[in-house]
This record gives sequence, C-alpha cells and structure tokens, in this order.
Amino acid sequence: QVQLVESGGGLVQAGDSLRLSCAMSGRSFDAYNMGWFRQAPGKEREFVAAISRYGRNTRYTDSVKGRFTISRDNAKNTVYLQMSSMKPEDTAVYYCAADRNSLLVPASRGEYDYWGQGTQVTVSS
Repeated sequence: QVQLVESGGGLVQAGDSLRLSCAMSGRSFDAYNMGWFRQAPGKEREFVAAISRYGRNTRYTDSVKGRFTISRDNAKNTVYLQMSSMKPEDTAVYYCAADRNSLLVPASRGEYDYWGQGTQVTVSS
C-alpha cells in the first residue's frame, strides 16, 4: 500500500519562499510520476506541478511558472515543491499525488492513484 505524507506547510508573507516535501512509503518510488495539487476554500482542487519518474520531464500550471519548482530525490523517496515569490492567491491546502500508469506526466486529478493528506499553506499580504 502506497502512503504519501506531506510536510513543510505554514504561514508566510507575500514574496517569501517555502519548500514542501512529500515522502512515499510502501512501493518503488521511481515507478510513479508525482504531482502537486492545491485546493483553496470553496474551490476545486487544481493542478500545480508534476514530474516524471526520473525527473526528466516537468510541467506546471501557468500561474506558478517561474515561481515554483518541482523536483524529486528517488534515493529518498521524496518529491519537493519549492515555492518562491509567493502570493496570497497561493493560499491553499497542498496535496501530493502519485500516478503509476501514465506514460506522460499527467495534470488531471483522475490520472493519479494515491494522495497525501495535505498540508496547509497560507500567504499573508
């Protein structure tokens, strides 16, 4: 059974940086594409970033391009989301997710098989 545990959330000010981590236990980490999603109050869960199994390919939603960076360390079974130049609109619960089947790096929630419990990120203005 795959388990995903996020950490690193917190309260920051606009313009600050924060790094989220997501550790996987249970299966071969490098068999999974990994993604980050977020959900703000009253809104749908939305795609933020994703990375392929060996880190060669990444993709981002337009609103975070140039500010957020997704990376992974397969030796540590961990995926990261480095967030910089943060804005109040980045406030959300951030979830990591694992996809075992897709050939390409997916951005759709439905492509992901396993989810973490989420970590709160709050950006004050």
